[in-house]
Amino acid sequence: MAEVNQELLFEILRRIQTDVSSVKEGQRDMRQEMVSFRNHMHVMQGDINNLRGTIGQILDRLDRIENRLELRELAEAQARFEPQP
Repeated sequence: MAEVNQELLFEILRRIQTDVSSVKEGQRDMRQEMVSFRNHMHVMQGDINNLRGTIGQILDRLDRIENRLELRELAEAQARFEPQP
């Protein structure tokens, strides 16, 4: 059986310390990736909110155009003559 001495224990502890350091570095990298992903998601949410606002403005303008050209009343009148499913 191999004799256990302080040099062997010191070497084992050094390997454990190296492994723990490697794990900590990997964890740090993962944390940074999560922060980057979170930031990307926030930017995407802002883009979606901007698109919703733009679509709302377009719908408002379309309603004003339809009202001005009286297209809505024509469409409702035409709908009475369309076959119903």
